[in-house]
Amino acid sequence: MATVRAERLVNLVLCLLSTRQYLTAERIRHIVAGYADAPSDEAFFRTFERDKAELRDLGIPLETGRNSAFDNADGYRIARRDYELGDIDLEPDEAAAVALAVRLWDSPEFTSAARGALLKLRAAGVDVDERASAAVEPKVRTSEPAFSALHAAVQAGRVVEFDYRRPSSAEVRHRTVEPWGVVSWRGRWYVVGHDRDRQAPRCFRLSRIQGQVTAVGRSGVVQRPPEVDLLAMVAGEQREPPPPTPSRVWVADGRAHGVRRFGKTVERLELDGDPGEVLELDVKYPESAATWLAGYGPDVAVLQPDTLRKAVHEIHLDAAGEEQR
Repeated sequence: MATVRAERLVNLVLCLLSTRQYLTAERIRHIVAGYADAPSDEAFFRTFERDKAELRDLGIPLETGRNSAFDNADGYRIARRDYELGDIDLEPDEAAAVALAVRLWDSPEFTSAARGALLKLRAAGVDVDERASAAVEPKVRTSEPAFSALHAAVQAGRVVEFDYRRPSSAEVRHRTVEPWGVVSWRGRWYVVGHDRDRQAPRCFRLSRIQGQVTAVGRSGVVQRPPEVDLLAMVAGEQREPPPPTPSRVWVADGRAHGVRRFGKTVERLELDGDPGEVLELDVKYPESAATWLAGYGPDVAVLQPDTLRKAVHEIHLDAAGEEQR
């Protein structure tokens, strides 16, 4: 939701909560910030109708009525008795879990929901002790493009199809998977499920999924086996870190000092007319390294290995495509 629209909806809710009378659309137009800029009456009423529908979709009870028999138009208000949260009785550890969720999620899909839950608990008088979760400092990012589609498929119990790049290889294969869940392990996201192609349970790292994830078939056909521990499956495949991959990157003179701190200069090299140096790096996780190196733009160029060079190139192409949109 755009920031301007979100602010307008918040202003509308505050306005309708603060009055016991029904406010007509015209009065709301002059009171609520964001409506006065409408270029015409038609534009205002179109926007107002969309906002009313949005509030109702969010579960906010919008009342319609008239203050007296002499009123010519319907008005609107929000009754506090219907809007306010009812009594909630949570144990201290349950309230702490909500506080932990707020600090855990860092994604558009979950941040607002978690923070909203915390605010409602406090408004209801529940003592949410965030210190109870101070010993845990998780930071889980869900920036992987495939996350939303996989999460939705798990919730709906649908089969998914996607193209998957094998570890330490440029080979891409099409996979059909019955997803049981999406879990995080050591800062990376995995989808765990039954691989129909191999007829066996498998874990797939989201950063290796290429292109779009497509849900196929009917909802409710995929059921997670009750005895399966998703996190244990992922952890079992990741017990030992992979051996480091020797890599060579070119760095422009006076640039990319963050890369220089982790590399060893082996020679001077002029690349496309720009002077620079070649560094040797030991890369343990090529996927993460590709994102890191791509962030330096034209100041860094991967020379070896070829898989890392192609990964950085693909990230640059994706970024260029987003800018053109």
